[in-house]
Amino acid sequence: MASYNRSARTGADRTNLYDDITNKIIGELEEGRVPWVQPWGTAAAKAPLAMPKNAATGRGYSGINVLILWGAVIQHGFPGQSWLTFRQALSLGGNVRKGEHGTTVVYADRFVPDDEKKRARETGEDAHTIPFLKRFTVFNAAQCEGLPEDVNIVAPPPLPGLVEPKVEALIKATGIDFRIGGNRAYYVPAHDYIQVPPPQAYFEPINWHRTALHEIGHASGAPHRLNRNLSGSFGSKLYSVEEITAELISAFCCASLGIVPTVRHADYIGSWIDCLREDNRAIVRAASHASKAADWILSFLPGQEQTSPITDFDDEREAA
Repeated sequence: MASYNRSARTGADRTNLYDDITNKIIGELEEGRVPWVQPWGTAAAKAPLAMPKNAATGRGYSGINVLILWGAVIQHGFPGQSWLTFRQALSLGGNVRKGEHGTTVVYADRFVPDDEKKRARETGEDAHTIPFLKRFTVFNAAQCEGLPEDVNIVAPPPLPGLVEPKVEALIKATGIDFRIGGNRAYYVPAHDYIQVPPPQAYFEPINWHRTALHEIGHASGAPHRLNRNLSGSFGSKLYSVEEITAELISAFCCASLGIVPTVRHADYIGSWIDCLREDNRAIVRAASHASKAADWILSFLPGQEQTSPITDFDDEREAA
């Protein structure tokens, strides 16, 4: 179980943290479960479909922390997606119940060693930074007592019939060249357009929206948008990482819009596993890129009021 520790970790422990996260994701995939497609709406899921948020600040979590917290909600059967630190529970007049175990989330940053600062001063070159991870422990609101009543209020799901128009309006608002037709869904980076089959081509119409958000996720990486590397050829590691990223973008957008996410290309799972085994940081990077892209896409929602997410690159010592 998680232990609370504010200190920066050594290189070996940093690697172990990446390994821990990646191995857990691989284990889920090998058992046929996709961590970003949780069984929302089933007996296994007590919490409603939503993005995890900090109960004290109202800010949303992002990146790999979304997958970690979604997994904890399903594993422990928590009834909500609200989280807070031990100190935040106290600051709200409550406390974490005795015997409860927290969930580890991560905070990523970079620092410049003293000898590198010296070298940069002497040579006039830019100093090289070194990445590091910190672990922080958070608790679900259901693990606490004495919290204000509004902390545990669960937002009702969107009314039937309201989701699809919202997605269609979002697609138009992005300004991306979005074409409907054919029998395949794809994004063409060289010409910056998306093509998706018509909704009636899908067994369930809602799958059209999931697919559309996946392809918009790819388009968000264009050079004049978020500038991800989209040059990977089919079967390459770069291609697999971008596919994982687009799947996560779709899942994060779906969760924010009240659409239950699904896997668009289940046959890719084998290549995802190979990619994650080769690079233990791939899933963390993909999740970080996905959060930035989902925030960018959702910013086009008419009348949308965005709160700053708790990213994996924010200081989460008190806002975790």
